[in-house]
Amino acid sequence: MKYLLGVDFGGSSSKATLLGEDGRVYATASHEYPTYYPHNGWAEQDPRDSYDALCKNVREILRVSHVAPQEIAALALDAATHTAVLLGADDQPVRRAIYWTDARAARQTQRLREEMGEEIIRECYNSVSSLWTLPQLIWLRENEPETLRRTRRLLAVKDYVRYRLTGDFVTDSIEAMGFLLLDARVNRWSERLCGLAGISTAVLPPIADPMTRLSPLTGQACEDTGLAPSTAVIVGATDTAMEVYAAGAIRPGQATVKLATAGRICPITDHAVVDPRLVTYRHVVSGLWYPGTATKSCAASNRWYRDTFGGSFEVMSRAAAEVERGCEGLFFHPYLQGEITPYLDDKLRASFVGAAGFHTRAHFNRAVLEGVAYSMKDCFETLAELGIAPAEAIAIGGGAKNALWRQILADMLNIPLRVVENVDSSLGSAMLAGVATGVFGCHEDAVSRCVRTVEDTVPVPEGVACYAEGFRVYQEIQRALAPIYHRL
Repeated sequence: MKYLLGVDFGGSSSKATLLGEDGRVYATASHEYPTYYPHNGWAEQDPRDSYDALCKNVREILRVSHVAPQEIAALALDAATHTAVLLGADDQPVRRAIYWTDARAARQTQRLREEMGEEIIRECYNSVSSLWTLPQLIWLRENEPETLRRTRRLLAVKDYVRYRLTGDFVTDSIEAMGFLLLDARVNRWSERLCGLAGISTAVLPPIADPMTRLSPLTGQACEDTGLAPSTAVIVGATDTAMEVYAAGAIRPGQATVKLATAGRICPITDHAVVDPRLVTYRHVVSGLWYPGTATKSCAASNRWYRDTFGGSFEVMSRAAAEVERGCEGLFFHPYLQGEITPYLDDKLRASFVGAAGFHTRAHFNRAVLEGVAYSMKDCFETLAELGIAPAEAIAIGGGAKNALWRQILADMLNIPLRVVENVDSSLGSAMLAGVATGVFGCHEDAVSRCVRTVEDTVPVPEGVACYAEGFRVYQEIQRALAPIYHRL
């Protein structure tokens, strides 16, 4: 038996998945790390925590699976994009990485939109928002110039971890789009955009195909992880690309709906769909794309609510299930860190609206779930305007495990949602490693072996009608409060 290892670096933890050549998952491991919030709207992570998490996860995988290191044929990594690691001459981070949800660069973002917005979207296939690396680097140039003067290498989180594993300074063609420094038309770093950011293209890594095989693990990496030198290391790609892949969405017309830290709807197309409200990336399957919508605070809203007001997800969900659809007029807007699709507005704030004396904690529990689903409906309507809204989708992410939330979303979008077993970006990375090393014959072979449908959630007519009316109120509230949010 040959085994494949995929490791993901998410918003709050890293997860590793051990996959067999028979398509079965033999072990998983996860390890948490902190996100730092030094100021309102800021979010940072220490990339060294990601490397430490990988080492702990791999050692745990080896311990619980009893698989010999020599049996692991290949390894691939993935992570959330837009999170740049800046290394100095000593290859150590010169500061904590600015995480993609960070909104400190709002002023720089607005300036870029006004001065170069149309030019950037033509070149990069994506519009300017504070989640991209370009405005974050401009913020650093204006507020921490010494940080950029000390920077000798700039790379994404997974690329930093892999750099420590093999010594290869490289990124992939999907990740590269997330910096907003790439001319997507020719797949090359843009001298002009790098100049705006205050860096040279020389500090950026070469761009490779996600399935490229890299150098062997170093002796130090083998000592740190317990892996064997024979384990092949594959370039890999971003977490969303790998989730889409793990869900089996490898053909045009398929789509994923993601309920995770952020929420996304990603239809698969055979061409790039360029629109300022979308986040457009290449797919790992050559010639395909996944132009996606995004809501910033999806499961992050549910977690914030739990952490702020106490309780557990299970108890909260049970109570929410006892409340009528629509929460008897209570609405939640999940703009904890601004919003992406369709507003591209970092100044929006989260709010509960419509509370009355008869509302209970259970109403608020459900309002959070519905509020995030309304935000996803905003995303879906954007895709509908562009003619690429899916007729059905695969539900992925931790939130998709919540049957109540899944039903709310199916009713909200009025499409069936399919749930597949073990869908996770780390599984997608393991699958990709298998294709890259010949353990799987092709992408279709990997999907047929590894992806299994568990159940389907279909819309309920009463729910569809309720949320269609509720969505109109939700949008009215957003329009009314947006000017007030901007004054806060």
